[in-house]
Amino acid sequence: MTITQLKYVLAVAEYKNFTAASEQCFVTQPTLSMQIQKLEEELEVIIFNRKKKPIELTAVGEKIIQQAKVIVDESNRINDIVDQQKGFIGGEFKLGIIPTVMPALLPLFLKTFLKKYPKVNLIIEELTTEDIIKKLIEGNLDAGIAATPLEIESINERPLYYEPFVGFLNDKHRLYSKDKLNVDDLDIDDILLLEDGHCFKDNILNFCNAYKKEIPNHFILESGSFETLIKLTKEGLGMTLLPYLNTLDLKEEDKKYTRSFTNPAPSREVSLIYHKSQLKIQLIEALKTTIDAVIKGVIVFSDVKIISPLKKH
Repeated sequence: MTITQLKYVLAVAEYKNFTAASEQCFVTQPTLSMQIQKLEEELEVIIFNRKKKPIELTAVGEKIIQQAKVIVDESNRINDIVDQQKGFIGGEFKLGIIPTVMPALLPLFLKTFLKKYPKVNLIIEELTTEDIIKKLIEGNLDAGIAATPLEIESINERPLYYEPFVGFLNDKHRLYSKDKLNVDDLDIDDILLLEDGHCFKDNILNFCNAYKKEIPNHFILESGSFETLIKLTKEGLGMTLLPYLNTLDLKEEDKKYTRSFTNPAPSREVSLIYHKSQLKIQLIEALKTTIDAVIKGVIVFSDVKIISPLKKH
């Protein structure tokens, strides 16, 4: 039994497909299949039910996977300990970012980070907060960037920035003539939201709860993207709220539809999160320092304030 074989087993368990697992492990599919078969023969058990589509773990396979995660995780810690001692900033680093943050934040820091730390193999996934937490706990991610607070005992939260909400409304909307919006101006029945599964929707609902606004049992529309919400707002179907960073790339003709809020502005906290047992602290600090440097030129922290915390999502 080898660590490599266990890594292959974990990859197949995660992707439920031998071809996809081999691509993630950077080996050929026959090589990966052969090594897993050798392990099964050595243990005299069947780990995967290959007749199922997608592939499923057998009962004993479930137990093997649980132990394999522990073994592989602990073996990786040996390299982490050595890197930490040497102060080395490099190697593989898996980062998950929530969908409402990734498109706006990633272009701001990625090029700078890769140029400054060329020995880092940065692997980035767009994931929901729920999936980021799950992968952090399972050891399949090194860190995540998500809206906080989450208040999970095993997860550390390091705030990166506080991002204000910006109103987006068309020229026929009742609030269009106002230079700045006030929280009391908002009507939840009039706000287009992201669909369930996006923590930014929870941001808005919590924000409205904080101001004791009645939340109806349904909404005019729930969409999967800010782009759709913007288009529908321009068509006069309501207004929407956008994270500030998402307004930076708006077309010049669309910026006239944005309205900031009077202080204290409704905002969200965006943090770098990681498991408390994480040892790649140099990489985490390097990432945080890079984002801190670029974001200070974009968002003025003193001008915003968080009004309500997020639900755990």
